[in-house]
Amino acid sequence: MDERNTILIVDDEPAGRETLESILEPEGYYLVLAENGYQAIEKAKAVQPDVILLDVMMPGMNGFEVCRHIRNEKELAEVPILFLTALDDRQSLLNGLEAGADDFISKPFDRYELRARLLGITRLNRYRKLMNERKNLEETHKQLLFAYDETIEGWSRAMDLRDKETEGHSQRVTELTLKLASAFGIPKQDLVHVRRGALLHDMGKLGIPDSILLKAGKLNDEEWEFMRQHPQLAYNMLYPIEYLRPAMEIPFCHHEKWDGTGYPRGLQGEQIPLAARLFAIVDVWDALTSDRPYRKAWEREKVLTYIKEESGKHFDPTVVEAFLQLIS
Repeated sequence: MDERNTILIVDDEPAGRETLESILEPEGYYLVLAENGYQAIEKAKAVQPDVILLDVMMPGMNGFEVCRHIRNEKELAEVPILFLTALDDRQSLLNGLEAGADDFISKPFDRYELRARLLGITRLNRYRKLMNERKNLEETHKQLLFAYDETIEGWSRAMDLRDKETEGHSQRVTELTLKLASAFGIPKQDLVHVRRGALLHDMGKLGIPDSILLKAGKLNDEEWEFMRQHPQLAYNMLYPIEYLRPAMEIPFCHHEKWDGTGYPRGLQGEQIPLAARLFAIVDVWDALTSDRPYRKAWEREKVLTYIKEESGKHFDPTVVEAFLQLIS
């Protein structure tokens, strides 16, 4: 791809075009020539020039009209336009600026001045293009992340709908975990990973057969052993997705316990990632304060008493303190 700056030269006089060619071609510009206003508009659309050098006095469509037309074309509206004109009266200059010109060069022009003006304006135009490209890239990145997060929420809702007794559970625990994480001082830039992890915490249950997941009665030892695999299944499913790796702590570790009796790895104390320690207490809180087919929701005070009793066993004592402050 040719990375040279493209200059569109618009002049009805062959001598004028040839003069500009002789000055600018040695400077390494890619030159496109137009003999009149109509041709200029068509060539501008076709080549998307970096700068347009536009003669004012042309038959049919003068430079002011061409400039206005170009400024009304969305894809050309930001292209710098320099008028080449023998007119030196104040009204002509004002007309040109009103039409959308960026600068004027008077005929006969000094070749050194022309080179200097073009060098300055092409640098500014290159910078503007880079800034626009960066802005577009950032906007595309935001849209992509939004689409990713919409997909995660869809997965989460699908999981809740499959396990009917926990419908709405994922959204509730996600909101409360984010509040607890914020109160605990987790940096704002890390909360996005906490949110994704909380939404996906039970993703591994997609690998659990309905006969076990939806069983009305108590699970036998074999079934329970299968159920305990769901954190590892979540890890296996999600780890290959690179942008979700920072969110893996909750799906993989939310059943670990402070005293080391949890699963799947039997982590103990601060071996357990902080996000998982925060989530664990919220998960239990939501489970015990919600109705289930096999039991009614516990009273609030009973749940709080249970959480206090599990401090230092199931839960990180420091997290228990922060959670009790948040709930109160």
